Amino acid sequence: MNSARIPPAALVILSGMVAALHIGKIPPAIPVLRDALGLTLVEAGFLLSLMQMAGMSLGVLVGVAADSAGFRRSMLTGQAILAGASIVGAGVHGPFGLLALRALEGLGFLLVVLSAPSLIRQLVPPSRLAPYLGFWGTYMATGAAVALLSGPVVIARVGWPGWWVLTGCISVLMGVWVARRVPSDAARRQAAPAPAAAVDTWQQRLRLTLSRAGPWRVALIFLFYAGQWNAVIGFLPSIYVSAGIAGPLAGALTALASLVNIVGSIAAGRLLQRGICARHLIYTAFVCMAAGAFVALGAPTGDAPVLRFVAVLTFSAVGGLIPGALFSVAVHVAPSERTVSTTVGWMQQGSATGSFVVPPLVAWVAGQVGGWEWTWAVTGTCCALGLLLARGIHFARHA
Repeated sequence: MNSARIPPAALVILSGMVAALHIGKIPPAIPVLRDALGLTLVEAGFLLSLMQMAGMSLGVLVGVAADSAGFRRSMLTGQAILAGASIVGAGVHGPFGLLALRALEGLGFLLVVLSAPSLIRQLVPPSRLAPYLGFWGTYMATGAAVALLSGPVVIARVGWPGWWVLTGCISVLMGVWVARRVPSDAARRQAAPAPAAAVDTWQQRLRLTLSRAGPWRVALIFLFYAGQWNAVIGFLPSIYVSAGIAGPLAGALTALASLVNIVGSIAAGRLLQRGICARHLIYTAFVCMAAGAFVALGAPTGDAPVLRFVAVLTFSAVGGLIPGALFSVAVHVAPSERTVSTTVGWMQQGSATGSFVVPPLVAWVAGQVGGWEWTWAVTGTCCALGLLLARGIHFARHA
């Protein structure tokens, strides 16, 4: 395919998927890293979630910075950080260095994904915004699925350091592609100058965003969604290993579970465009995630592996309605045009907090009971809290 025919907004989405590779590269490497570095299961859980530390502590501030510095520039900086940290990480020989570099990768990840929704909004007409943002909601699932599918094969051939170098090089190539094909921030400002009433200082943007209920609601809903999704998908390879399934097959099954999340995100964009209330999409997703986790992990289905896998697919596929809905809604609940990235940053901060806290909690429960059969109680609690939050928010119909 001629790269010149790919719309710039599609490249922005692809850049997010490449950033998500760095999230998804950890799960297939956990068994190897545990042997090589002597990691415990809980330490592996923190390795899964540590990249979220930057998002948990800095998400809204990075969003403010992206609003100020320019979205394309922030995206390019983020890809450069991801590339450098990943390539350097291939040479570390202990858990401390790897964990520190994962935190740095978290900053690069934030710079990429917080810039994307605003950049998409500037690159596509309003009539096509909801579908594009629905596709944007697939960036995490797609990137993670590619990593889960290819990771075991690459690790088997060149080891985990080679896998780290490969993902770093992909970020380099993606950064070059974005630099060549996405219009500069200055060019876009000249084509569509900011309105005179724009909020100008970062303090004003931050105060305005955090004083409104909408950004808080979407951030907390994303917290309870992302935390449980990352825990279940992140630990699936380890769950399969404990069930006697390892190697490429475990990676393929986990990749499929991640990939079906795309279905829900794309469907959310289409349904929102048709006027379906986003609150109803979130209700549906949380109920199906709670049921899916119980069937997939609960003791009653221990002798039904096919049923369990179907439940995992349901958990991920229907759960994908939530990011697809929330990224579309965040653009609309932002207090102003100049606070979109700040709002998305606050939402990402909620997502990162959930992704940092829930996987170690799930691992702790599994360690306490000696298996995974009670971990559904953690995900079920997340779903219940998400449902309560969704009940109190009124998402406008999007045409």
